[in-house]
Amino acid sequence: MSSLRIAVREAATGPVVEIDGELDHVTSDELRTRVRGLALKPEGRLTIHLAGMEFCDSSGITALLAARNHAIAAGADIVLAAVPANTMRILRIAGLDQVFRIEAAGSTSADTDTAGAL
Repeated sequence: MSSLRIAVREAATGPVVEIDGELDHVTSDELRTRVRGLALKPEGRLTIHLAGMEFCDSSGITALLAARNHAIAAGADIVLAAVPANTMRILRIAGLDQVFRIEAAGSTSADTDTAGAL
């Protein structure tokens, strides 16, 4: 059985969505729903932090693309942070490393947590 934990916190640059567990065909709709509910500001940034993601299938990749579309529609940027090696490999093979801005694990630590997990 797939399990996914999604925590959202507000940083100075915009929302940070932290993914823990498996992002797959069973759980990807949960990410889509959470991201659709985020109010993004033009010139802001949506960060999806993937350090705790254990598995990601094509449905998970599609959910990440949906998050990107939501950010673009709001005039915001999107960043994938701390992408696990196995997921990074898939992103590279699919050419999505050219579509998403990707940051190393520690890069988002400068964001100030202003609200805590929602």
